[in-house]
Amino acid sequence: MTVNIAIIDDCAEDVGYLSTVVDDWADKRGINTLKSSFLSAEAFLFDGEGEYFDILLLDVEMGRMNGVELAKKLRRDGGDEQIIFITGYPDFISDGYDVSALHYLLKPFNRNKLFEVLDRAVARLRREPPTVLLSSGKETYTLKTDSIIYGESDGHYVLLHTRDEEIRLRMTVSELEETLGEGFCRPSRSFIVGLAHISRITKTDVLLDSGASVPLGKGMYDSVNLALIKYLREN
Repeated sequence: MTVNIAIIDDCAEDVGYLSTVVDDWADKRGINTLKSSFLSAEAFLFDGEGEYFDILLLDVEMGRMNGVELAKKLRRDGGDEQIIFITGYPDFISDGYDVSALHYLLKPFNRNKLFEVLDRAVARLRREPPTVLLSSGKETYTLKTDSIIYGESDGHYVLLHTRDEEIRLRMTVSELEETLGEGFCRPSRSFIVGLAHISRITKTDVLLDSGASVPLGKGMYDSVNLALIKYLREN
């Protein structure tokens, strides 16, 4: 799995040290990571816009916007990132509960303790459906992959059918397939379906738990059936 981590701290030296510790942890655990660093909450909101992070290593005492304020804003906006506060100030510990922070580490922190907390974060990620970030014009959608039932080509767009709504995205089905990753299959050229939502496969159609059905391409029965069997065995 790949874990996307943001380090947000106004001390460049602390950012560098945290980055080194994260690299060491990832190497020992055999986990692929993507890391981004920000020297202020404002920089994170500006430069990190449009990107989804699994884990935030977040300092509390920063410039105009502190880490707790940033965390509260992210939660108000629907963010479900796992937040690990790392700070030299114990006074804000109670605020961590308000934003469902995973843990609160006091500087100078113990490397092994951070390893333990990151292990817990990854264990949570493995239990939860992955989150994807999808953009359409000026709107950005953060979706759990298990909420996506299927997508279908609609000219230069893809019409995405989720449990709660339909979203029109300016991308191709192939681009959507690459973004979504595992847990999906292409029963035909113009469609992509969530394997978790397949209720039955016939020789001509894939029937979904929403009541919808999508056409099955010629010669695709075996590959879709095998993909579904593999998914069910692993999940």
